[in-house]
Amino acid sequence: MRRLFTVLAAGLLVAGCGGSGKQEAGHSKLRWAFMLPTSWDPVTSRTGADINTISLAYASLTRLDKQGEAQPGLAQKWRFSDDGKALTFDLRKGLTFSDDTVLDAAAVKAFYDRALTQKDSFIKRDLGGVESVSADGPLAVTFHLREPDYQLPTILAGRVGAIASPTAAAKDKAKLALWPVGAGPFRITEFVPESHAYFERNPGYWDAANIHIDRFELTNAPDPATVIAALLSGSIDVAGRIPPRRVEEAKGRGLTVAIAPSLNVRDVSINRNRPPFDNPRVVEALRYAFDRGEFIRTVTAGLATVSHQPFPAGNAAFDASVEKLWGYDPDKARALLREAGYPPGKLAIEIAVNPVMNDGLPELVQAQLARVGVKSTLRIVPPGSSTWQSEVYIAKRPALALDGTIGRESPVQNLLATYGPEGIMNLSGPYAAPAFLQALDAVRRTPTSDPAYAARLHAAVRAGVEQSPSNYLYSEPWIVGARAGVKNLNILPSQIRWEGVTVQ
Repeated sequence: MRRLFTVLAAGLLVAGCGGSGKQEAGHSKLRWAFMLPTSWDPVTSRTGADINTISLAYASLTRLDKQGEAQPGLAQKWRFSDDGKALTFDLRKGLTFSDDTVLDAAAVKAFYDRALTQKDSFIKRDLGGVESVSADGPLAVTFHLREPDYQLPTILAGRVGAIASPTAAAKDKAKLALWPVGAGPFRITEFVPESHAYFERNPGYWDAANIHIDRFELTNAPDPATVIAALLSGSIDVAGRIPPRRVEEAKGRGLTVAIAPSLNVRDVSINRNRPPFDNPRVVEALRYAFDRGEFIRTVTAGLATVSHQPFPAGNAAFDASVEKLWGYDPDKARALLREAGYPPGKLAIEIAVNPVMNDGLPELVQAQLARVGVKSTLRIVPPGSSTWQSEVYIAKRPALALDGTIGRESPVQNLLATYGPEGIMNLSGPYAAPAFLQALDAVRRTPTSDPAYAARLHAAVRAGVEQSPSNYLYSEPWIVGARAGVKNLNILPSQIRWEGVTVQ
């Protein structure tokens, strides 16, 4: 796969060399340091964070507002049938992909036919309740469901709803993973794997009037220690994340720092299928081993909030009762470990660490484990698509990993990602308790306007937390750094978008 990736990428780089790095007079350019997607094809994209970069080249059927509600996107309106088993979208007129293929109901149907049948589809699991998709006219497309699923309009605001050109997919699906062909705000001009992707403004985007950036350059995020220097030097204009402990430094040096609500929640992922966590008493011991307040003070400079669940306080899915299930109690943790046959100093574990996401966190986790008598070593797993994603998310090799969710468009989708049998962040997969899956089904069948919806959603959250050995620690806001010339950053809880953003 790496050889194929390299050969294809080399050809694409040559094909894209027409886009020079020079900024023409009167044209705006923005350089964003974030991360490259695991795949440019929405069907094979693996992680929730990918929506931030997928949405450069693709538009989705819907998109979310800052309250997390679905709003028109490629579809201008939608409706459920009376029994909730059919969902019809009415597309906008005159839509085209960047390869000039018409984006109509037939194109949307072709995309979902591929998403539902392609062997390596990573969005198939999000469409588990979809039986088929039909084109019911030039601009009307209908999802036929096995059971009602009122989460779909929200789910389709993300990469699950990001429609790729069926012409490009029919020609070469492997190339589509490296060279996006969508109907989004930008169209790609150059891509070098693990390095960068360059784009130009797409005048055919349905909301092109709100895109004010002519050239967009995406690169991998720099090391947290050098991100402020990169912004000051002008090598990047926007950093997807400023380390919390360096916020005041960044402000003091003239940078803009936007702190905004997010769905980002950090966790200690535990694999119940690997020793010592196949012992329930060891799992229970770690419930009491972590001082979340110390993480917030030491790692996040007080900017985060405690969360024992994959949702931040204030989110509609946040269940306050979960926060009372376990508290910091190192004495109880030590006692449970003794009962499991591990007196102080006997248990030693390895911690898998993604260096991009965990500045300061791994060392404090080690220190807190040591306080309850657990020895640990850190193993750095690089963050690239062939490393962290393959090692942790796909193979699920570690017994313990420091991770976090960036959230999903739908709370059910997020719960499936973190606790579901095929969940990318469920390190114990394919384990998922039947009671949890039943609770999720109840949420899907409930319209979001139903008075019973909130209680059923909270019951599903609690069921997920109780059945999982993993420990969520704290919720951290978006902390986005930018040079002074970048105005009107458009930061939603679920992603960063570029409508309305200007560069002076």
